[in-house]
Parts: sequence; structure tokens; C-alpha cells
Amino acid sequence: MKEVIQQPATGKSTTVALAPRDLAMVLLVQDRPGSGQPVPTVTVPQLRQQVTLLAGLGIRAVKVFASSTRRDPHRAPWKAPADLMTQAITEIKAAAPALTVMTETCLCSYTSTGECYLPGPGGRADVPATIAALAEQAVAQADAGADIVGPAAMIPGTVRAARAALDETGHAATGIMPHLILDSRLYDLYRAAMGAAPASGDVCAFQGNPSRPREAVDAGLAFVSEGAGMLLLEPAVLTTDILIGLKAACSVPLAPFSVSGEYARFAPPDGKDWRLLTEVFTMLKRAGADQIITYAAADLARTLR
Repeated sequence: MKEVIQQPATGKSTTVALAPRDLAMVLLVQDRPGSGQPVPTVTVPQLRQQVTLLAGLGIRAVKVFASSTRRDPHRAPWKAPADLMTQAITEIKAAAPALTVMTETCLCSYTSTGECYLPGPGGRADVPATIAALAEQAVAQADAGADIVGPAAMIPGTVRAARAALDETGHAATGIMPHLILDSRLYDLYRAAMGAAPASGDVCAFQGNPSRPREAVDAGLAFVSEGAGMLLLEPAVLTTDILIGLKAACSVPLAPFSVSGEYARFAPPDGKDWRLLTEVFTMLKRAGADQIITYAAADLARTLR
């Protein structure tokens, strides 16, 4: 017996179409121009031209990651005016003030080991110190002009601490979009490009188990209860079921992040035919995505206009 798909009461079919405004561009900011990088990177001097182009294509948001060669977590370099993330935010806002700037708020770009946490006795994670450091980093990014900060360590209590710190420093309007991360090999190209591979090799210490989707949904709801105004889900395609579950359980905007490994697999080698990614992202929008974060935002926007 064939399954019958019920039409809405109006008898009209709903059309779901991808548009440039649905996309947010990933910007990987580094000290020096990348050469032979597995994923595209950009320097601060290159940002002005890049974001002006993005705004002209109808893209309304960027997701910024920064990896500096200056790594010393104990001196809190993320609070310094010369910090690479601070420079990037300032440059983007100067070039395209209306562009929403979303950041990664994490310590992997500041620890010499590439870990997402500050070390305690015996090298184990000092969770309270890490939460406090991430709250300081969120404030520093908001001071520079970030619209939405993104705690990425998957540590309970991080969102609550960041929200309190932002509110106490006059940044009540700054949003928080924590990363809801499933363990995956699809992050490898990003880690290689940004020096974010932990020396311990324990890449899943604070990531969700892909075999336990209910736990991921619960983690997302816990972030919302702490004050998250949005949720980022990664990898995008591998969290589609979690996206659907969260859409039914909460009302905050949901943003799947199509990570480096997905970009490498779905982007056309010749850079010409972007239909496959368009199909994938249209599926994510059908599933409930409010925005899709991708390395291919500019290329897709050109084909969607």
C-alpha cells in the first residue's frame, strides 16, 4: 500500500527554496596567507574585500574562526587589542557594519597543545578555569563588535557563565550560539589548517556520541536553558535527525554547520556546478534549519541570485 502524503488544508503545496540570506560564510582567519591549505583561509588585510563581496551577494552573516601563532592561555591573549580575532571582528564591522558577525569562542587557538580547555593538575581539564576563561573571551569578542559569540567546548555551564559576563559588561544584546558537536572525522581538514588538533589525541573529550542522538538533543536543550539564543549543529548532514528533534522541542533558531570534510566532499572540483550542495542545503532548510553555515556561501550565493 502506498503512503499517502497529506496536503495542507488549503490544498497548496509549500515551496522550500534556498536563498543567499539563508547562508553564513565561514571565515578562517590566520596571521599569514595560506598556501596549499585544505580549506580556504584569509588574513585580516584580506577581510575588507571579502566581506564587501559577501554583502553584495546578499549574505547577511559570517562565522569567524581565528588561529594565531601567539599561544599562551595563561596570559589571556584573547583580551589583547592585537588578538587576531579582535582584529578580524573590527575589520569586518568597519567594512560591512550590517553584516552579522558570529564568532567561535574556544581556547584551542590559544593553547599550545590545541586543547579546548585549560590544564589543571596532572594535565587534566580544569573545568572551572576553562569556563571562566571562555566567559572572558566572550566579553572580549563582544567588546570588539561581535553580534553572536559561540562557545564551542561543549562544557555544561559555559553558556550560563558567558551570558552572565556579557550582561554584567553591558552586552545584553549580544547573542550566544553554542556549538552542539558530534564526534566525527569530518573536522580533520579544519584542524590541520588551524592548528586545532589536540596534542592528547582526545578529539572527542567534549563532543557528543553520534550513536546517542537523544543525548545531543538534551545537550542542546540544556544550552537553551542556560541562555543560548541559537544553536549551531555540526557536522550539518550528520546531525539532521538532531536538527529535527530540536526543532520540535525548542523555539530558538537552529544553524547547521557544514564543516570542512563536508565541503571537501560536496564542493565541485572545478568550482562550477554547485547543484549538489544546493540540494543538500535545501534538505537542511526543509528539516528546520534557520541558517546554514558553510565555506561555500559565496559560491552558492552567486548561483542562487
